[in-house]
Amino acid sequence: MKRKVLKLLFSMVPCLLLLTSCIKTQSPQKPNILLICVDDLRPELKCFGADYINSPNIDKLAAKGVSFQKHYVNAPSCGPSRYTLLTGLYGSASNNALFLRANKMEEGIKEIHPSMPEWFKTNGYTTVSVGKVSHHPGGRGGSNWNDSTIIEMPNAWDKHLMPVLEWEHPRGMMHGLANGEIRIKASDMDVFQTVEGNDNIYPDGAITDQAITQLRALTTNNENPFFLAVGIIKPHLPFGAPKSYFDSYTGVEFPPIEHPKKPEGKTTWHNSSEFRQYNLWKKDPNKDKAFAEEVRRHYAACVSYADAQVGKIIAELKRTGADKNTIVVLWGDHGWHLGEHAIWGKHSLFEESLHSPLIIHYPGMERKGATTDAIVETLDIFPTLCDLTGVEIPEFVRGVSLRNILEHPNTSGHPAVAYKNNATTIRTATYRMTLHKDGFVELYDHTTAENETNNVAEKHPKLVEELKNVLLSKMK
Repeated sequence: MKRKVLKLLFSMVPCLLLLTSCIKTQSPQKPNILLICVDDLRPELKCFGADYINSPNIDKLAAKGVSFQKHYVNAPSCGPSRYTLLTGLYGSASNNALFLRANKMEEGIKEIHPSMPEWFKTNGYTTVSVGKVSHHPGGRGGSNWNDSTIIEMPNAWDKHLMPVLEWEHPRGMMHGLANGEIRIKASDMDVFQTVEGNDNIYPDGAITDQAITQLRALTTNNENPFFLAVGIIKPHLPFGAPKSYFDSYTGVEFPPIEHPKKPEGKTTWHNSSEFRQYNLWKKDPNKDKAFAEEVRRHYAACVSYADAQVGKIIAELKRTGADKNTIVVLWGDHGWHLGEHAIWGKHSLFEESLHSPLIIHYPGMERKGATTDAIVETLDIFPTLCDLTGVEIPEFVRGVSLRNILEHPNTSGHPAVAYKNNATTIRTATYRMTLHKDGFVELYDHTTAENETNNVAEKHPKLVEELKNVLLSKMK
């Protein structure tokens, strides 16, 4: 009898070992990441306090996540801002910052740290990019941004996709208007437009469709977690959206433009050259209030159009069931002046160029719908995503994880810095200081109604020195 029992026990050992092995290998999969980048998006959304804006889908995401009301980008232009997002590092202030990085990689002279998607790729993620995630939609160079031998971010993406349809090529999509209209000469293209039709008469409709296609494929083949980045172009110039979005603002009263006068003294003010290159019908929004109102309403229509694309993508994520294990980040690549300081565009180091929305939702988060006034910056996104997924935070990144703020929204943040070729700036909870290369300083007190219209640097020399030290230390 004892022999039979022993024989039975020995026969069960392999089964127990196999079962134990199976249990060990079936560890929970790391969370997926859905990163949605929206071009030229001001924090002028209902969930950021602008109750006159129609942004129901982004508002719904904010109600599930944490909204960073004081998020600042590290550069007031598409290319260098996206460089900081995608590398976790400061870089060139020019729009070709990522291409310059790619050139250095090809030269092989010095070590180039992996980009954020490459870091996640080496940690077992399938990485896919759709639309404008890096500076060039589709991530390629050449005259029409479709040369597959010139890659903006080598080693980053398993797929880097950009549908073009009737807009012919990525460059055509980037500045496209309805039904395949391509910018050939900017002065011949209207600065804004509304056309009857569905969402697919403008480029973002095709980007959204491709994003949904990729989302279905990624959630069907779930061997690896995915990192899907989607770049929506609007509300980038020219301001074009289906007429229904423009009509939704009929009768809506917009607030007056804050501090609309050109600043006195030395600042990073500019003449809105990107905006003024388009056909403005010989009108100047700084002098023509009715025209300024039209521009603002068309921008708002583009925001609502972009919001609809966000809604479609998140709805598909939910339909697949992958939302239960997916971190969702919505990020604006910088702000945009709509007449403040008599600027129509980005490219300054004023608040309006650098302040953009950031919303983060992750599965199981406790502070759903919370807002935080902690000062944070784009550099923080890379380490935050590592922290939330359990991926090691690389030592080289310059930002810090925002996980503690996500869990405790009343936690203080940290100063945010930004740069152009000729100046750098630092934003604290109460001040903004801008340091020009020639040593000139702007200091603005955000505890007063004057905000960034009264340079008080001469009144606070000690504070200026303190902020200079913090700024130089962060940029070192």
